[in-house]
Amino acid sequence: MTVTPYTRIFLQEAALIIGKIDQEQVDRMISILAKAREEGGRLFILGVGGSAGNASHAVNDFRKIAGIEAYAPTDNVSELTARTNDDGWDSVFARWLETSRLSEKDVVFILSVGGGNLEKNISPNLVKALQLAKTVRAKIIGIISRDGGYTAQVADAYALIPVVNPETITPHCEAFQAVVWHLIVTHPDLKRNEMKWEGVR
Repeated sequence: MTVTPYTRIFLQEAALIIGKIDQEQVDRMISILAKAREEGGRLFILGVGGSAGNASHAVNDFRKIAGIEAYAPTDNVSELTARTNDDGWDSVFARWLETSRLSEKDVVFILSVGGGNLEKNISPNLVKALQLAKTVRAKIIGIISRDGGYTAQVADAYALIPVVNPETITPHCEAFQAVVWHLIVTHPDLKRNEMKWEGVR
């Protein structure tokens, strides 16, 4: 069977992306998380759409592998939909973080293709959550793409997934979110617990 051009190109683009991720920014994110854990801070992971699914997976990994107290507001569908219905989608994450008593010891971790943009009305809920984070002086990190949006403007560190094809920005960004956070949770400075298959001989 002949490999289709799309399959070949998509994987070639993935190889290009992995070589362009800023490793210093990733290490900066790891340092921020290690310090937060040491000081008893919590990790709040925010994402919308496919990034919300990634946030749920990442919460599991940060809690189980890295021993960091982590949460994703999208994991509680009842609260998320109640807040959306009563208060509006724009404020849903900020209100959730307020109830969680977000503080300067905590870290807000954004998983987003665009990083949020109020002018274009894209992920305004992320922007308002970040505005709250800045107000309370919580640390901000992210894995984002395109130009990084509002997240790139205010983050203490972020991994930018470079755009190598304007037709595949979203699938590449959401796929590489997983690559980067798995790197982070298994980094020696953060990893506390073994994973199942690495211990099987």
